[in-house]
Amino acid sequence: MNETPRRGPGGFPGTPQTNRTPGMRTSGYGTPSRPNVRTPLNKVPEPAPQTSNGPVIPTHVLDAAQQRFYVFAFYMALWAWRMYDFYNLVSDDQEAFWQFLKWLFIDIVFLFCVPLLEIPWLEWGIWVSVFLFGLHFVLDYMLMYRIGIPFQAWTVGLAAWMWDRELAIDERSVKPGAILHNASLILGKQIINILPEGSAILNPTKQPFCLNSTVTHLDIPIVINQTNPTEIEMVRIDLETNEQEPIIIKARECKSMLKKARKAHKKPDPASPLELHYSVKKTGVYMLKRIIDESKLEVRPRGSSAVVVTCPKARVVPTGGNRCRNDLSNILFEVEGVPPLRLRYRTNVGAIPREATELQGLLPDGYSSPLSKHTSQALIRANREDVTWALSQKVGVPLNETLSASGVYTYAVEEVTDAIGNHVNFLAADEEDRPKLKPAAMHTVTVHERPKVSLKACNAQNPLQVAKGEVIRLPLHYQSSGKGPIECPHIIEYLFTPEEDLLSTGDHASTAQLKRETMRTNREQPLVSASGLYTLKSVSTDFCEGEVLEPASCLLRNPPEPELTITKEDMVDKCAGNPIGLRVALDLIGTPPFHIKYREQRAGKQPSPPQEIQVKSLRSTIELVPREAGHYTYTFLSIRDWVYGERPLQDLELQQEVKPAASARFIDADGVKQVCIEDTAEFDVALSGEGPFTLDYEIVHNGKRTKRSVSVEGQHYTITTPKLNNGGEYIISLASVTDKMNCKEFLKAEAKLNVRHERPKAYFGQIDGKQAIMALEGKKVQLPLRLTGSGPWQLQYENLDTNEVQSVNIRDANTNLPIENQGTYQLLRVRDSVCPGFIDERSSQFSVGWISRPSVSIPESSSMTLQDGKYLREDVCEGDEDSFDVVLQGNAPFELSYEQQFRDLKSGKPTAIRKKDIRALGGSASIRADTAQPGTYNYKFVKLSDNKYDHSARHFSPLFVQQTVNPRPLARFDNPGKTYSYCSRESDGEEVIPITLEGAPPFYLEIDIKHHGTPKSEISSYKNINKHKYDLKIEHRKLNLGHSTITIRKIRDARGCTHKPLPGGPRVQISVHDAPTATAMEDRTDFCVGDRLSFALGGQVPFTVFYTFESQERKATNAGTTFRRLAELPGTFSLAGLKDSASTCIASLNLTKIIHPIPTVRLSGGMVSQLDIHEGTAADLEFSFTGTPPFEFTYTRSTNEVRGRKSRVLDVKTEVSEGYHLSIPVNEEGTYEVVSIKDRWCSFARQVEGLDGVRGKGQKLLKY
Repeated sequence: MNETPRRGPGGFPGTPQTNRTPGMRTSGYGTPSRPNVRTPLNKVPEPAPQTSNGPVIPTHVLDAAQQRFYVFAFYMALWAWRMYDFYNLVSDDQEAFWQFLKWLFIDIVFLFCVPLLEIPWLEWGIWVSVFLFGLHFVLDYMLMYRIGIPFQAWTVGLAAWMWDRELAIDERSVKPGAILHNASLILGKQIINILPEGSAILNPTKQPFCLNSTVTHLDIPIVINQTNPTEIEMVRIDLETNEQEPIIIKARECKSMLKKARKAHKKPDPASPLELHYSVKKTGVYMLKRIIDESKLEVRPRGSSAVVVTCPKARVVPTGGNRCRNDLSNILFEVEGVPPLRLRYRTNVGAIPREATELQGLLPDGYSSPLSKHTSQALIRANREDVTWALSQKVGVPLNETLSASGVYTYAVEEVTDAIGNHVNFLAADEEDRPKLKPAAMHTVTVHERPKVSLKACNAQNPLQVAKGEVIRLPLHYQSSGKGPIECPHIIEYLFTPEEDLLSTGDHASTAQLKRETMRTNREQPLVSASGLYTLKSVSTDFCEGEVLEPASCLLRNPPEPELTITKEDMVDKCAGNPIGLRVALDLIGTPPFHIKYREQRAGKQPSPPQEIQVKSLRSTIELVPREAGHYTYTFLSIRDWVYGERPLQDLELQQEVKPAASARFIDADGVKQVCIEDTAEFDVALSGEGPFTLDYEIVHNGKRTKRSVSVEGQHYTITTPKLNNGGEYIISLASVTDKMNCKEFLKAEAKLNVRHERPKAYFGQIDGKQAIMALEGKKVQLPLRLTGSGPWQLQYENLDTNEVQSVNIRDANTNLPIENQGTYQLLRVRDSVCPGFIDERSSQFSVGWISRPSVSIPESSSMTLQDGKYLREDVCEGDEDSFDVVLQGNAPFELSYEQQFRDLKSGKPTAIRKKDIRALGGSASIRADTAQPGTYNYKFVKLSDNKYDHSARHFSPLFVQQTVNPRPLARFDNPGKTYSYCSRESDGEEVIPITLEGAPPFYLEIDIKHHGTPKSEISSYKNINKHKYDLKIEHRKLNLGHSTITIRKIRDARGCTHKPLPGGPRVQISVHDAPTATAMEDRTDFCVGDRLSFALGGQVPFTVFYTFESQERKATNAGTTFRRLAELPGTFSLAGLKDSASTCIASLNLTKIIHPIPTVRLSGGMVSQLDIHEGTAADLEFSFTGTPPFEFTYTRSTNEVRGRKSRVLDVKTEVSEGYHLSIPVNEEGTYEVVSIKDRWCSFARQVEGLDGVRGKGQKLLKY
């Protein structure tokens, strides 16, 4: 190069110049040669034409620094892709191989193509590319085949090799790892491969199966693996008799089943399992018994079964399609299948569907289903099958609900499921894919309105009047329990008593006739003609009985035919005394008003046209005064009244004659006077003229006229009628009056009175056919009341339970009596607007009761007592579990609220009140007591409601429960951490350990004595401690030389409360001093090679230890209180003496330990052996041992190694051998190897990956 690159502003050197002198030569990837600098400089030559074009991408497009940056970024992206493939790589040799080839190709393309771009600084040579490719080859192989680099294991192993050394018995440093991890102790491995064998299982997914009239056959799956069956033997167990029926599937049918299975098989692997299908047509329990494959070998099927039962079904039992409003539905579902059954049905009212209802656990009476504890498969056992539980059972499910509204009710079964899991859906899809119920699973009920009927415009006081021989419609008024009358035929029943047979009270006679008529429409009415009393008794339609409302009685009368009697008198001029006309008195019988026609004829003249006069009473007077003089003849032609038509009159002719008379009139006699039956009536009469008078009057009733004449001295007279024993209309008419001059004057004045046929009556109606009702307390109840007579009424009634008498005014004959208190209500008396009445004794009482309110109580027991209105719960200890029950009465479910307050035992201050709510579905609830802190807990039950009543503070009395939670006792050392000194022998003045106790004495105390160097602690107990300060003394027999740790293990006080301090709490130390002593830290005498012999030395350091090993005496100096040596070789070790630095005496010792060699085991002679066997045959595992019998060893069976997959431990077993050789037959595939060996004294175990958590069947893994 002719120019040295300099660093540019971007941190990279400037790009070298590409100009070269003509004398320079370049190699493929090398640098240009430099000219001889010692040669004198010639004239600077002109630039020669360029021999190279520089980078493939010109620098004016992208400078060299940016090109190097993009190449590096692309290289990093390749590594990111490479790491992504590494983390997503599945442990599969095939996939790892293709990934490895892919990255080799990518790396070789990248590493050999980058120099071709001629980017400065990236123009490496061919050998650099080869070296980089080799490095990437190694990295790709390790990544794609997931080969880890054990840096940590190498570091730890190196450190252990350099520094892990320990003193052995012969006083030389050895590596314990070489002794403890001697792999040569366990050698050998046996690999057994089992050639593939077939298997078969019936109904592997435990599907439910069922048959019915539609499903007459079905296919049961049989899954086979690695076999081609030529004969299949099955067993069918009959559900009724438990008898076994053998089923043999021959080779031809097996071949057909295999052909169909392979055709339906979609997996490309021919070794994958096949699913055969065997068709069955009978119910029962099917089990595989035996399978013979192509090689004539028997394939042992797995234990399984298929249960085929009758499909569940359900229907609605027809119970009639018509109901009446407020009737019970009376629906019966009949469900059939294997109990327990589950049924879902839906009720539709008209076009409005209700929410579906599901009934579960349907069982016949006395039936106990085994499926409540086991699955159907678990109930099948060989040689003792009892499958009668799978028989189909019928269960009737009644449904009774009140039909409160009219309309069409549809009860439809939607789904039914049996205990096996067979599910039948009764919803079928129509052409528009909308669900439609099958007819057999539904039942329709039409709910009709109840009819009601009463009489209109007719009662006992306003009778119907009809002419004799004519008919009239009985004025019925149709109603119903709905909004209007029912458009359908009505059946009417009524009583009829002829008028002459009526009792004096106006009621029916015992000979009353009961008549029954059917009205085809609600506009049709019964036709009646006979006079008498008609009373409605019942009304019904084709479907429902109805109710008769008041007024229910009607009196029909046949009035007498109209008749006329006339009386005349001359009218004379008082002055001249000449007659001027006739005054005619008309006496009538019939029903006013009357219409009378007469004709006037003058002598010698033609008769005039007939004239008609109207008479509104039974008596009247007309004056016939002609205008002209002459002889006049008056002929009465015909008469008609309100009931009868026009009738001719015979021989009634009059001449005009009059005669002066006095006058008389009624006072205040307008209208009709109402009088009660069997009462009298009074009318005041005013007279005018010259008295004394003779007054003639008449009483007309029912066509009978009674004439009376009285003498009257004054101008006023009161007419008093006799007792009116018959009901109906009475007319009191003034006939004539005669004055002092004996002048008689005919009168027309009359007064009317109406005598009631019967007295008013009151009685209670019925609610749901009864005169009794249960209602919610405090809710106003309407009692149906029925009245007869003329309103308004005054009614008096009494509550017999409280003797409270009340009066009410009523205007409606069919009304309700509102009451607010429970009790039996008695009607006392009634009066309408005219007369006092009577009470129907048969319906005079109505009982009203309250539905009981919910209540809560707490049962008393030995642990729950009631004192001063408060329940006291038995004391408990802090943290103990406790609860108490409350008993609830009423209508479930219940909602109960209570308040909990805690009062601290020490401060006595209460905490805030905590409110809690619980919901109970039954008659009891359990309240969990709070025992977290010591003190007094108060529980106050403040609210209670149930399904009928909300909470009412006025009716609920709170309950109080109190419980005391006692604190747990405490014990502590007064001087924790202090070390107390003791001698090896007991002496006076020894130290005591002061302890403070809290709680209720007497106390029971346990302490834990942990001696240094021993794994097991010792427990010492102290009873009946009656003080809170206690001096603890340790028995010498429980003390060991050296240091011991004393901790408090448990304390219990007089209340029975116990406290166990947590581990690691306060403690004190005990130091027992003696002359130098040595104590073996392990009590055993026998040790193994690799164990450590440890002795605790007592005295003052340093120590001199004298011991012998294999009859050779040795001496060692020990700077600490523990003398430890590693047992490197087997032999006898004896500790003979010990000396410390505090004295020169040597304590004579005789502590002997025997060191045994570690046993060894060889499997297959210590070699790796591989053996292939067939399933059903066995191979022997040969074991040989060294050591001291008996030998206990553990071996594993692992999966055979497969390239790219880790071996997994399948089974672990432990065996015992009394000799040095043992042979064990095995028939399972796997790699067998020994993991541990133990003889009489020693054991050795090596670590095997995947062994944790795996156990052999019935064996235990030994750990040493």
